[in-house]
Amino acid sequence: MKMRGLICLALISVLAGTVPDVFAQRKRDQAASAPAHGNADYITANQLRDYLSFIASDEMEGRDTPSRGLDIAAKFIATQLSRWGLRPAGDSGSYFQQIALQRNKVETQQTHAEFNGQKFSFGDDFVANIRAANLAAPLVYVGHGWVIRSKNVDAYRDIEVKDKIAILVEGLPKGLTRQDLTGTQGEDWENPVNSLRRRGVKAIIVVPNFSALADWQRRRQEATEFGLVSMTSAPVNPPVSVIRPSTQMFDVLFQGEKETAATVFRRAAAGDPLEPFELNATKLFSVTVTLRSEPATTQNVIAVLEGSDPVMKNEYVAISAHYDHLGRGTPVNGDAIYNGADDDGSGTVAVLAIAEALARGPRPKRSILFIWHCGEEKLLWGSRYFAGHPTIPLNQIIVDLNIDMIGRTRKEGDTNAANNTLTKPGELYVIGSKKMSTELGQISEEVNQSYLRLGFNYRFDDPKDPGQLFFRSDHITYARKGIPVIFYYNGEHEDYHQPSDSVEKIDYQNMEKVARTICATAWELANRPQRPRVDKSL
Repeated sequence: MKMRGLICLALISVLAGTVPDVFAQRKRDQAASAPAHGNADYITANQLRDYLSFIASDEMEGRDTPSRGLDIAAKFIATQLSRWGLRPAGDSGSYFQQIALQRNKVETQQTHAEFNGQKFSFGDDFVANIRAANLAAPLVYVGHGWVIRSKNVDAYRDIEVKDKIAILVEGLPKGLTRQDLTGTQGEDWENPVNSLRRRGVKAIIVVPNFSALADWQRRRQEATEFGLVSMTSAPVNPPVSVIRPSTQMFDVLFQGEKETAATVFRRAAAGDPLEPFELNATKLFSVTVTLRSEPATTQNVIAVLEGSDPVMKNEYVAISAHYDHLGRGTPVNGDAIYNGADDDGSGTVAVLAIAEALARGPRPKRSILFIWHCGEEKLLWGSRYFAGHPTIPLNQIIVDLNIDMIGRTRKEGDTNAANNTLTKPGELYVIGSKKMSTELGQISEEVNQSYLRLGFNYRFDDPKDPGQLFFRSDHITYARKGIPVIFYYNGEHEDYHQPSDSVEKIDYQNMEKVARTICATAWELANRPQRPRVDKSL
């Protein structure tokens, strides 16, 4: 009750204290012509700070998908949209597009493993990802398990893994870094799990390491209490069980083999694993993982500002962000709430501020679609669901402007390598603006040059970018449907996916400039006579 009271109090204070009387202002503004860049100048650093202080507060509990905190964030967003007079575009006249989920949890008493006459219990001897399993197969050691064609790396050159259980060392081959992954995944390189899944393994056993052992209790808690949530409309396919054994269980796997567990463990810890080899094929490792399932739900939040032109209003400029994060996780310095202020609280409140600014009127000729996706952190659930079940015809969306992590900048003198990709104040990564539409890239630059003149950085448009950022946020779902996109981003940092991604580290002044630039770009796109022409294949 205490936590609920705090949440309600926080919600009421935000609603009462930070939302202006937009309707009165709109009446005054309707008679006036909009500024050259729409109402972008109405977006302020203080406004963004107020909204983010709520969205990324501890009371939201990290906004996991699904969770109570995410639901409260969704209701907060919808309340603002209603106050500003935006039309609901979710299900049944609401702002919410409901998504059916299934939560699976491990039944510990009916989950066990067996090898060489010894039995092992879940939670004491091993933990596993949450996949139902009932299998037995011989073991094969695959070392690092990577395939990197440009480096002539192939862990499976001399080994057969189909219908076996692979013992895998985590990490890249010795001497290689992520920068050595020069091509697109699937064309030049495959990560081990994808390689093993494609080659037909029955399960994967990961060589123990100190990090996994330190994380043991969290993994057990996830499997038995939190569970694995999946969209019922898009089940994981095919499922592969990943097993993390204790060192004691791992010792048993290599008894009587040509290499001891101690040698395998030592070489793995040194980053120089043994070459792949088959273990005694007459010894079968068996595992049974039993699950209990329960239904769950989550939601996208969707609204429309209807355009003023009787014909052009049937086309939409989409402005999107994901409003979820990681929820609760492993405590760091005693903090277990992953607030996600930058990822993607910054995008969440930027879209909210843009919606508030444009709702003041006058309206653009085309309609504006505002969408807050859930489950981006769960492999783009929300955007994938919307693309498969659109509440607005996809062929009427002329562009998606997606905002993800625009809240941080690199401070002068910062030598932390984890912050190397952070932009400096006044700079912005603009990703994909020219990948599908030359015209869209030109419009984006023209708006910027006529307004705030941010330093546009196209570093991540390089097809050899090892991070492949163009494929890592919700906009890629729209791009795959033929909709041109722009992805706005300020870079990764030391607090990425950590509890320390918190509101006091946000550069609100720079965020104001970025949000204003995106608002101005949306206004221009919503008023141009023609939609941007797609002249390049994805």
